[in-house]
Amino acid sequence: MPDELEKMLKGELYNAADPKLIKMRSRARRLVRQFNDEKSLPKRTGLLKQLFASVGPKIYIEPPFFCDYGAHIYAGNDLFLNVGCTILDCAEVHFGDSVLCGPNVQIYTATHPLDPELRASGAEFAKPIKIGNRVWIGGGAIICPGVSIGDNTTIGAGSVVTKDIPANVLAAGNPCRVIRKLE
Repeated sequence: MPDELEKMLKGELYNAADPKLIKMRSRARRLVRQFNDEKSLPKRTGLLKQLFASVGPKIYIEPPFFCDYGAHIYAGNDLFLNVGCTILDCAEVHFGDSVLCGPNVQIYTATHPLDPELRASGAEFAKPIKIGNRVWIGGGAIICPGVSIGDNTTIGAGSVVTKDIPANVLAAGNPCRVIRKLE
């Protein structure tokens, strides 16, 4: 019988009030609090290496930063997240290399059932997110559960990305849609 963590990572309904998940979120909150309070860049980078599943050789996140678990975030080389970024990593979040995120970008793997009775039971589920190489996500954009963004793509500020966006495009809006192909 899979435990709640296994169900969560498989995209199945799970109970977030599970003691193991609560303990993992508490650990993440402690590390995030230390990260947000730390002035030394090398010490902040060390905290990210403890928090994330993997970190490329170069990473810079401007505090404040927030996440659920951290343990499901895979950061490629040269990741930059500007102030106020939030990642709900109930499923895996993969960042390619040379990804830029503007201020207050929100990345949500967590979601809830549409059925109101099931939702009221506390059941939830998560869908992974994949962000390709050399992607720029403009400030205030929201990346919804289960979305993939292709290499070399730019997501306009304030966009709400509800479905996959291909490589080599400029996409923007609510809902986010391809505006044009990039040369």
